[in-house]
Amino acid sequence: LKSIILLWLALWWHHFFLLWSTIDGQTRYSIPEELKQGSVVGNLAKDLGLGLSDIFDRKLHVASETGEQYFSVDAGKGELVVNDRIDREALCGQSTSCVLPLQVVLENPLNLHRIEVEIKDINDNSPSFHTKELSLKISESAAVGTRFPLESAEDSDVGSNSVKSYVLTKNDCFTLKMKEVEDGKTVPELVLEKPLDREKKAVHQLLLTALDGGNPVMSGTSEITITVLDVNDNFPVFDKNTYKVSLGENIAKDTFVIKITATDADEGPNAEVKFSFGSRTPDSVSSVFEINSLTGEIHLKGDLDYERATSYKIEITAKDKGLPEMESHCRLQIDVLDVNDNIPEIVLTSKPQPVREDAPSGTVVALLNARDADSDNNSKVTLQLPKGSHFTLKPSFSNNYALVTSGALDRERFSEYNIEITATDSGSPPLSSKKNIPVSISDVNDNPPVFSQPSYNVYLKENGVPGSILYSVSASDLDFGENAKISYSILDSKVQDVSVSSYVYINSDNGSIYSMHSFDYEKLKVFQIQVQAKDQGSPSLSSNATVHVFILDQNDNAPAVIYPSSAVLGSLSHQRMPRSAKAGHLVTKVTAVDADSGHNAWISYKLAEATDVSLFTVNLYTGEVRTKRAVSEQDDSSQRLLIEVKDDGEPVQSATVTVSILLEDGLHEPILDLRQKAAEPSKKTGRITLYLILSLASVSVLSLVTFFILAVKCMRNSRSSGSCCMRRTDCDDYKNPRNLQIQLNTDGPIKYVEVLGGDMMSQSQSFRSCMSPMSEYSDFTLIKPSSTTDFKEVISVLDASLPDSTWTFESQQVSNKPQQYLYFCNQISLYLYYWRHCSSLFLLDDLLPPPCSLKHRTHFHCKELDERG
Repeated sequence: LKSIILLWLALWWHHFFLLWSTIDGQTRYSIPEELKQGSVVGNLAKDLGLGLSDIFDRKLHVASETGEQYFSVDAGKGELVVNDRIDREALCGQSTSCVLPLQVVLENPLNLHRIEVEIKDINDNSPSFHTKELSLKISESAAVGTRFPLESAEDSDVGSNSVKSYVLTKNDCFTLKMKEVEDGKTVPELVLEKPLDREKKAVHQLLLTALDGGNPVMSGTSEITITVLDVNDNFPVFDKNTYKVSLGENIAKDTFVIKITATDADEGPNAEVKFSFGSRTPDSVSSVFEINSLTGEIHLKGDLDYERATSYKIEITAKDKGLPEMESHCRLQIDVLDVNDNIPEIVLTSKPQPVREDAPSGTVVALLNARDADSDNNSKVTLQLPKGSHFTLKPSFSNNYALVTSGALDRERFSEYNIEITATDSGSPPLSSKKNIPVSISDVNDNPPVFSQPSYNVYLKENGVPGSILYSVSASDLDFGENAKISYSILDSKVQDVSVSSYVYINSDNGSIYSMHSFDYEKLKVFQIQVQAKDQGSPSLSSNATVHVFILDQNDNAPAVIYPSSAVLGSLSHQRMPRSAKAGHLVTKVTAVDADSGHNAWISYKLAEATDVSLFTVNLYTGEVRTKRAVSEQDDSSQRLLIEVKDDGEPVQSATVTVSILLEDGLHEPILDLRQKAAEPSKKTGRITLYLILSLASVSVLSLVTFFILAVKCMRNSRSSGSCCMRRTDCDDYKNPRNLQIQLNTDGPIKYVEVLGGDMMSQSQSFRSCMSPMSEYSDFTLIKPSSTTDFKEVISVLDASLPDSTWTFESQQVSNKPQQYLYFCNQISLYLYYWRHCSSLFLLDDLLPPPCSLKHRTHFHCKELDERG
């Protein structure tokens, strides 16, 4: 914009001079700079020869070539005055002459006057340095007399007001000298007067002052900072020649160990110290420790082990980074402190050998040693065995021990001992370890074979196939190996004067017993076998068991008619009866027996054929032949009856008998006698029935009284013994019902049940119930049993003889009961056997003593009422 204005003014003045060419002479004024506004420069009207009226009339005004209006005309006085601040340095700079041209313009007529105003310098500026803070870097190895040029100061004033001299603060190492340059100018220089030592003084602070020639004198300053550059002329220095530190061997990796400190009086790279282990440091050190090359800190990078190294002596090297490198050395000693960090160890010095179970106390089993890699108390080891062990430790010397037996051994209880030995050191806290030493016990043949049960009951049907298996006995031996191998054999004994080996034989390997031939119940009902189990030890041991073989009856015999006796001869049986016989007249009685037993011997009679079936009847159970009605005159005099006799076996066996009956007149007396004889048994039967009822009542009363007495006694003794037994031996006699033998015998027509105790079979004590179908009177005999048996077993045997009855019972095992209780139970069972023919239901809870009534309940039904009561 200024350029445009100046160009416009120049064009304007050019046209002005073309129109008006009247220019007068030039006027010059001289003023100092920095005059106040309104200061008078000169009387312009007077100097130009103008009146005061011309100033207004001709419109006098002043114009500057620079475009700035530094001056103006006072129209009232005609004076040229300062209109604005005038700075010579701003207008003319360092020029010695500073003139400001002005144009004075008059109009009517137009006239131009040129005047000049000289601006004189005053000392209004102080000297100044371009850089207020000057930094110099001088090597401490610089030679004395070396010159270092400094920056010259500048002063905006000119002439005598400009810079005339320089002053340097006092310093031991440096002085200031001036150096002349071209155009007569001088520049200051810094001269080194004494050698520099950075380690003594690394920085020198100087103040350079420039002075001008004005009045008053003005000055300017510059701070000079001289940095002494280092030279690698110092070795690194450790604060200690030898470092010592102690570490526990259990400290963790990366743990700070120690910091090595070394200083270098130099600076920069010359003072930068690098740390390292000595060149001859072994791998055992460098693998455990590491050093930070910059900080000198040493850390643990491996594991310390007091048992491997108790101390480390390490050489440390410190080098600076100067040229050449300067280095120094120190020694680090690290002592490792023992910590109880090693578990005691148990070492077998001899392998344990198998020990015989009959080895005496003190037998050496194994040798062992206890050790601990720690030191002092941490290495003292004690050994312990669990309480109750069959072994003990016997110390010998220097932590050596012998493991010996301390008591009797039993391989059957423990075939192998896993002996746990605990080793404990004396450290704090103590450490311990355990070692299991297996010790096997070799077997000694000290156990005989044992059968699974002391006796066996075998029930075998008669007429079996020879060579069939009867039973398999088994025995076990607690020993091992050959001592446990068992062979079975049958001890020689007699059965009906014949060696038992002719009846059975046994497999020696598995104990299976086989029959040699078929058995006949009617010839042999029971026999015993003594089986021996023997091991193969040395010496061999054996044990025996009894096998009771009970032959079970099969229906292999047909009924045999023994009356009428003529039937045996195969001819007809001739009977006579009067024609005057009434209904119910006893004509005859057919009696038959069956060699079998139980259901198979239960005989029934039936009229198969008859001349007149309406005249006669046969009693199903007794075989009595009676008339159904009175004999009439129309009936044939000869009657023929075919009577069939059958048993109750499966399959049914039967026989027949033919009876020929002659009807005759005049047989009154014999018939009356026969009726009288028939009446007498009826009276006797009635008396027996009465006796039996009285006996049952007496037994019931006796049972109740006995139960009451025993109950009172049990209540008194229950607090101490907890049992209702009178004596311990009484209880023990009834614990094993297997000691009982229940035998159903048939000796011809006599049927009875026999229960024998296993321990008293040689004695004659037993109980029997005898009934004779041949007799008109039924005999009943009670004998106190020699032992006890389960009530259920008794009933099951009795049931074999009662085909027409239904037995129902619930039982539980009753052990340790007095003998009297079971005696009454057995009595009741005999009563039931006898009362097998009844007309109603008997509920015997009221008759049975408590062990029977609470545990055994028996219901008994019969189809018919025995006519004999």
